[in-house]
Amino acid sequence: MGARDAHDRRDRDRALGAGQATARGPLPARGQRRARLTYAGHPVPRRWRPHSRGSAVAQSGGPRDEGSAVVDFVLVGALVLLLVLGVVQLTISLHVRNTLIDSASEGARYGALAGRTPADGAQRTRDLVRGSLSDEYAGQVTAARVKRDGVELVEVRVTAPLPVVGLIGPTGRLTVSGHAIAEDSLP
Repeated sequence: MGARDAHDRRDRDRALGAGQATARGPLPARGQRRARLTYAGHPVPRRWRPHSRGSAVAQSGGPRDEGSAVVDFVLVGALVLLLVLGVVQLTISLHVRNTLIDSASEGARYGALAGRTPADGAQRTRDLVRGSLSDEYAGQVTAARVKRDGVELVEVRVTAPLPVVGLIGPTGRLTVSGHAIAEDSLP
């Protein structure tokens, strides 16, 4: 486009494309009726034409889809909310499980040290669970010396409730254990 192009020399007061023919011809003047819509020489039925508000009426002449977006949003939103709550429930349960396993293992290592008893390991486990979760999870902690494959171990066992978000979720108790070789039993 340059200075010699017809579009560059137009009046600046007119709208762009004013006076040019449209794809269906020029628009009728205000107050005049448009020509009937036809296809291959036949008039197009009213139900196939666009609705005056901009939404298309179904070809079968049935009801329009107005308002269906709200229903779709509610249904899909409820499913997404359930999915998110399930993921949160799983995340909290795994966090509690991993914390209890780590506390039981640390308590077993502490109770297996030379000069310590399994009861010291159980108390250490209770302290760790209370510090990271709550007193509710530290209620049932037991420790004992066990023998497996000829090796003496200190085993710390923790039984705690599963955390539940809301009224849904798994119920019951979670039992984890931690083991460590007792140092005073080594040659």
